[in-house]
Amino acid sequence: MREVRWERMFPDQLEAAFAECPLVYFPYGLCEPHGPQSAVGLDALKAHAIACEAARAHGGIVAPCDYWHIHDLGGYSIWSRHAVGEVRRSWLTCLPPWQHFKNICYHIRMADSLGFHAAIFLTGHYGPNWQDLKTLTGLLQPHVGARLYSLPDFEANTPGFDNDGRSGGDHAGKVETSLLWAVSPECVDLSRIPPAQEKGAHFAMGKNAREADRQTGERMVADEVRYLGEKAAELLDAYARERPDHRFLTYETVESLWDALVQPALKDFHTMQDMWEGQQPIPENSVWYPNWRVPRRG
Repeated sequence: MREVRWERMFPDQLEAAFAECPLVYFPYGLCEPHGPQSAVGLDALKAHAIACEAARAHGGIVAPCDYWHIHDLGGYSIWSRHAVGEVRRSWLTCLPPWQHFKNICYHIRMADSLGFHAAIFLTGHYGPNWQDLKTLTGLLQPHVGARLYSLPDFEANTPGFDNDGRSGGDHAGKVETSLLWAVSPECVDLSRIPPAQEKGAHFAMGKNAREADRQTGERMVADEVRYLGEKAAELLDAYARERPDHRFLTYETVESLWDALVQPALKDFHTMQDMWEGQQPIPENSVWYPNWRVPRRG
């Protein structure tokens, strides 16, 4: 099997892979409750595995996976109170939005300074963070030579695992559990799912997790790999037509554009809101209360 993982490649392998296809994948996720049946790193595990499959099939290099992502504040805290419950340990690997998105700015700098023609940012973590990721890459694209594209993995899942055939995404239900089962079968154990009559949050388990199917997960992975290959080709073609300059090269540039472009827009990011539509405030006695209200920035 051809190695595409940046951290496991030798310099000559990296140079050869770059010469063949100067595209890089940045996979994102985190450790968070995904029911008793799935490893807590589901989001990052699936994003990284799908990116690797896409790179093997269509070319490119997969950057080291980032297991630290947005959670434990704003709408995520409210969601957690209901979906996870009042647990002592959530086993989250979480960051606030302003830290996560600045980290991504530095990932973009690395891609541009190395001369990549295109970069795909693939998040396996849901909630509204992917919308903010698209906003971020849109703000920075005019200043970056590499052609940028960001998406949640479910955008590439067409058709999805829903009965109506639409693109599907869920949390620790039949879709995510099937995807993880397909890419990391050792990280899924359906025997851990409690009996159907046993009520409770079950560590944020999706209600239809019992319907997970490995073969369907494999089909969804293939769909996503095909989608990513098509998107990669579009980005590389755009670079070839436009021949943009690579200017996002220094730490100073990152900080200057963060201050000028991102910081003023940050307050309007979806992940910077205390509540999402339809949510209610968290009571002060909840374990999710301390970080709930998002500090005003920008």
